Amino acid sequence: EGMGRGGGSLQEMRARPLAKRRADMHGLCSPSGFQRSPYLSARGNFANLFHGSTEEGYKAYHADKYDEDKNPNGIINFGTSENKLCFDLMSKRLTQADMNLMEPPLLQYPDWKGHLFLREEVARFLTYYCKAPAPLKADNVIVLNGCGSLFSALATVLCDPGEAVLIATPFYGGITQSVFLYGNVKLVYVYLDSKVTGTNTRPFQLTVEKLEKALQDARAEGVTVRALILLNPQNPLGDIYSLSELRDYLEFAKRHELHVIVDEIYMLSVFDESATFHSVLGMDRLPDPQRTHVMWGITKDFAVSGIRFGTLYTENQDVANAVSSLCYFHGVCGPVQHKVAQLLRDRDWINQVYLRANHARLKAAHTYVTDELKTLGVPFLNRNAGFFVWIDFRKYLKAGTFEEEMLLWKRFLDNKVLLSCGKAFECGEPGWFRIIFADKTHRLQLGMQRIRKVLEEREQELLAEEKEQPCQSDQDGKADSTDEVIFVSRHQEPSCATSSSSLGDLIGLLQQQMRSSDWLQKNTAEQFA
Repeated sequence: EGMGRGGGSLQEMRARPLAKRRADMHGLCSPSGFQRSPYLSARGNFANLFHGSTEEGYKAYHADKYDEDKNPNGIINFGTSENKLCFDLMSKRLTQADMNLMEPPLLQYPDWKGHLFLREEVARFLTYYCKAPAPLKADNVIVLNGCGSLFSALATVLCDPGEAVLIATPFYGGITQSVFLYGNVKLVYVYLDSKVTGTNTRPFQLTVEKLEKALQDARAEGVTVRALILLNPQNPLGDIYSLSELRDYLEFAKRHELHVIVDEIYMLSVFDESATFHSVLGMDRLPDPQRTHVMWGITKDFAVSGIRFGTLYTENQDVANAVSSLCYFHGVCGPVQHKVAQLLRDRDWINQVYLRANHARLKAAHTYVTDELKTLGVPFLNRNAGFFVWIDFRKYLKAGTFEEEMLLWKRFLDNKVLLSCGKAFECGEPGWFRIIFADKTHRLQLGMQRIRKVLEEREQELLAEEKEQPCQSDQDGKADSTDEVIFVSRHQEPSCATSSSSLGDLIGLLQQQMRSSDWLQKNTAEQFA
């Protein structure tokens, strides 16, 4: 239902009761004709349905994966947030002699929080890279097999079934699965929009006012909210929160006695010197340290999504003990714990070899994809963190609905390129898509060619329909390509160093809008007279 009839304006979505909105959150592509299995419980059936609806594109990709030699017509995956640029560096480092150790303790049950040698190394690593004002403690570190497991564990120990967590949309959709399937904990959405008006200085800006409103609306409907989730850097927007913003969010949570779960999994994937990441662990003073819990993992920053490793840092020993009791189900095997400790210990290699190369490759790939989008005249958020670009395809929708968005998503998939549509991130505005750019040049080039083909075909179809129905040329929900959410949406203060590039971006934007606009065709000399 969330997809099929869906849509409507952001105001309409906000006006719907929270319970109804939460019912919609799993309606992305609910398979028609889904049959309840007599072999499963009610929650087992729901898990089965959930898996089927969220995995459609991913399953299609694995069944028809692009390979330059074996399957050149296969699907290119721009939908899964993986860094595919550093396999050479990581495979070399992970196979060096110091990584290969097989001592008896590694083959036995560990402390459920993780081996002490690893937790000590994680504490030192986070102290250094998060710029902590004082050394972090190994006792406050818990190790699990990935941040998805951490979200599940935290939701379970912080909330009772039926209670909720606050989160701003759009957000990484896997969090829904992590907190809901195990703990039956729901999400209360703080809907953000793309307009830059009033107190909003950038698109999709999170403010305390929006947090307050969402919390009060939930409480008015009898929903108990226990925590706030913050993603920093943010997925899919790429936003990096300033210190003052972080402090405001944490103070808001303290006022309402909410736990704050801060996911910083992209903290070392800030690839441009113009952007500065601030970790919550680097703050001089936490407003409520007993309710502040920080997550990080090696999956993104070290380009090893196949190695399931996540870590939690919390000063609250009750939370630490409760989460560690669930580590029995989510543990990391001993040999992998050794490899991770060796990796985090090698500070010289990380700083001088890996991060330098990774940031340069991410920046080059980001530049290529964003230059292609500029050439196409497609609006997007220009950020410098993560592996993704948040793109505005609203002008390619016949109407501003999530059903139209899904049709465009399927059109891309039919043309052998997998993207992620905005509904998967619970975006309130139909037509936004996330593209992953952290990929090799030949795949980026071919994938962008396929995207260009879809968009050009779609543009011709819309123009043809417009000519047939000239009095309905401005359909509701169709975006103007001159929308202010465009290329130069960095929110850092302008400086002398960046003013020339910003001016270049603006000139390029104007040129692309002139090329892509049909204003000249509509306003001929005869019509003007």
